Amino acid sequence: MPRHFVLTAALLAALALPAAAQSVPQTNAPDTEKGAFSILFENDIFFNTDHDYTNGVELAYTTAPNDTPDWATSIAHALPFFTKKGDVRTRYALGQDIFTPNNLAAVNPSTRDRPYAGFLYGSLGVVADSGVHLDQLQVTLGVVGPASLAQDSQNFVHDIIHDQDALGWHHQLRDEVGVIINYERAFKIIAPRSFLGGVFDVEPHYGFAVGNVYDYANAGVMARFGINLPKDYGPLRIQPSLPGSDYFEPTAGFGAYVFAGVDGRAIARNLFLDGNTFESSRSVQKMNLVGDLSFGAAVTFDSFRLAFTRVIRSREYKTQASQDQFGAVDLTFRF
Repeated sequence: MPRHFVLTAALLAALALPAAAQSVPQTNAPDTEKGAFSILFENDIFFNTDHDYTNGVELAYTTAPNDTPDWATSIAHALPFFTKKGDVRTRYALGQDIFTPNNLAAVNPSTRDRPYAGFLYGSLGVVADSGVHLDQLQVTLGVVGPASLAQDSQNFVHDIIHDQDALGWHHQLRDEVGVIINYERAFKIIAPRSFLGGVFDVEPHYGFAVGNVYDYANAGVMARFGINLPKDYGPLRIQPSLPGSDYFEPTAGFGAYVFAGVDGRAIARNLFLDGNTFESSRSVQKMNLVGDLSFGAAVTFDSFRLAFTRVIRSREYKTQASQDQFGAVDLTFRF
């Protein structure tokens, strides 16, 4: 894992060298700003594994600035840590995450392995975008345990693809209401600039999450390089992760870019490893520092964006055999 981080840091440094290059303006008339509907699928099947964070699905709708409710605009302008300039949007999302141990054939999985767990949730967020700063505040309310329907979802899909059912779901975490309040800021420390016939930018970020599901602080950076970079902050991802943005605004009829980024988290609580809050359940000893290396590519047209991200995640608990990896596909439609 450290070698991957060094390589990525070198890439970001190389991209940052031409600081004297000319900025490429990325502005759109207000009446061209649109809402966006995103379909996000994350799974380790892309790399022939089926354990740890094994699946995530999220459907999200983000309003156009002109369609943002007054209450959301008032909240964004009242928050002291939000940008006071630019567009305000609201975000609505539904999703499900699934976590499993390594040995799906074990009726009674090893207590040294991560416990079975699922999370079914809905989210409401406020997004403020000044063009160089992106502030996102989101409240997520969901349920962990059998009520998350994770067992039914996983075994239903495994039956369709004729894969083995996971047999240890009887030992999953118990039903518990889950709450997450998450804030992140991304900012273009290097705004889009011309370089080697294309355009690049660099976006550091920082944030935190509090609640009974996750407590952490995070920070990282992402760089993009391509042609006709859209007005966005990279592809959408399920948290915790690089920030990304549900929406995008094209700067031309067609755009494409590659990207690479890192995100590091100092973690005080991870319910999916620490176990249930108010009753006895399975648990493992988590790592307090976790890092992600992400890289991939995206293409954009007038009406949609398609992106693929490969994520390499360092060990999340002390008895985990190795780092984890999974892929994320994001398809976003503007309308």
